Amino acid sequence: MSFADKAKNKAEEMGGKAKEAAGDATDNPNLEAEGEADQDRAKAKQVGEHLKDAANEAKDGLSDRR
Repeated sequence: MSFADKAKNKAEEMGGKAKEAAGDATDNPNLEAEGEADQDRAKAKQVGEHLKDAANEAKDGLSDRR
């Protein structure tokens, strides 16, 4: 996972937290739910990137044994 991808995903997650907090503060359940959805989406992207990294590391580990 590149640093740029990590930063982008983290920024999306933090934006979601801000939306959720704003929705809570203004008693706006739609904005709060949108913030939670943004966080979930960012976390899913992070998991996907971690899986790619693990697969690449496993592939590299297998090629080192040859």
